[in-house]
Amino acid sequence: MSIPTSIVEGRGKQTDKDFARFLGYALGSACELEYHIIAARDIGVVAKGDAISLLSQVIEVRKMLRGLIDKLSEQ
Repeated sequence: MSIPTSIVEGRGKQTDKDFARFLGYALGSACELEYHIIAARDIGVVAKGDAISLLSQVIEVRKMLRGLIDKLSEQ
């Protein structure tokens, strides 16, 4: 929940710089989520195949966030 919440909160800010800051928070949350998936896989709560699928989705979200942050930083 923290990833989309940070994005929405940041979009409500007045400047692209502020929006980029909140996207950074979302990126940090995505990194945390990646760790939680790995930990869940390692302790056997999440099946290995499911973890691989979830991790690939998190990596894609991180790439999108990084791209948007970079784009906003160019302006």
